[in-house]
Amino acid sequence: MSRPVALDALGGDHAPRETVAGALLAAAAGVPVVLVGDEERLRRELAEQGGELPVVHAPEVIEMHAPATEVRRRRQASINVAMRLVKEGEAEAAVSMGHSGATMAAALFVLGRIPGFERPAILAEIPSAAPSGRVHLIDAGANADVRPQHLEQFARLGAAYAERMSGVARPRVGLLSIGEEASKGNQLVLEAHPLLAASGLNFVGNVEGRDVLADVADVVVTDGFTGNVVLKLAEGEARILFGWIKEALSGSLKARLGALLVRDALKSLAARMDPAEYGAMPLLGVRGPAFIGHGASERRAVRNALLRAHKMAGSGLMDALSGVE
Repeated sequence: MSRPVALDALGGDHAPRETVAGALLAAAAGVPVVLVGDEERLRRELAEQGGELPVVHAPEVIEMHAPATEVRRRRQASINVAMRLVKEGEAEAAVSMGHSGATMAAALFVLGRIPGFERPAILAEIPSAAPSGRVHLIDAGANADVRPQHLEQFARLGAAYAERMSGVARPRVGLLSIGEEASKGNQLVLEAHPLLAASGLNFVGNVEGRDVLADVADVVVTDGFTGNVVLKLAEGEARILFGWIKEALSGSLKARLGALLVRDALKSLAARMDPAEYGAMPLLGVRGPAFIGHGASERRAVRNALLRAHKMAGSGLMDALSGVE
């Protein structure tokens, strides 16, 4: 039997009800899961839901309002315990829907960085027109301020992930900028461009914001501040567009009849664009699979995050990244 995925079961706005429910769904889908958190509370939740999963006791949890630096002081916090299980080989990956800053800090503090990568980066998969059906945006929020060499390192992380996890052969890598020309962009972009061009990656040059979701690149590289803005903009625009479509299809009788005809197609499209479909975002560049989910995640997102973490653990990605210097 393979090692389990360690879930910070008390992290998130709806923990432990939704985290436990999502873990049970993942277990039913064949993913071994171990819950990390207050054992009495988790056992009680498992009993109420009629399920059974192994539990590793962690007496503390880092609340959403606490500073991320608490991970250094509270060694027995659930996110630290989950990361230690990965480091010690007792778990294949760690997932948390809790404090994102604390999750990043715990991953760095407990797992450490992979040699050759100065900073870890968050990768977001956004539905796009690319053949794989998604574009890999990196960094999506871990580093607000970076140097040019960090963007080149992020590109290597993103390309390896796209190849191993999304099946993209020789992923096209683009640098997010305000124009396609190499002369366009701020100082960070101007200095990063030649580094990416000389990296040996399949670098396709600058990518403008309007082309991020087009079939232009498989991996789009940027700093964490800009990347997080792009990610939130895409998610917000998707919600608004679906609201407009719903409004348009609920007006006249003809529109309502049309809605019946396209209902299944719209449901499929909505599921594809739902962030819960991906569950959580990987933090790449640390010595072990670590995933950061949204605090408001419910059971479907938790399930999918655990499935994705299990897939990444078995993909050979960590070995591939460890061989990149």
